[in-house]
Amino acid sequence: MKKIYQASNLERAETELEAFREKWKEKYPAMVNSWTRNWDHLATFFNYDEHIKKVMYTTNSIEGFNRQVRKATKSKGALPSERALLKLLYLVTQKVQKRWSPPRSWNRVLSTLMITHKDRLRIQ
Repeated sequence: MKKIYQASNLERAETELEAFREKWKEKYPAMVNSWTRNWDHLATFFNYDEHIKKVMYTTNSIEGFNRQVRKATKSKGALPSERALLKLLYLVTQKVQKRWSPPRSWNRVLSTLMITHKDRLRIQ
């Protein structure tokens, strides 16, 4: 799948999708069918600049956030209430936000998005 979404253009991605389909159709038919059925929607990904695509498919920020949540909740045997859990998650989120740093190409990504999606983007 990595070869598909890291392809340099739509034609290359379609070639990689076909190779993926041939290799995995027997072992993972549902996944292959899902990609094939939804290709028209997935292919819009290739309309974006290379830096935007990388931000879209990179999950490092999400994984880091999940790691911090696990770290905070792992040490707790049980919490006294749902409210206590929500408070803990809120505090973890605040801590992570303070330390979050955007990807190196973020200024370029943001500039491009402000031009292409100005009606849908609000900067604070």
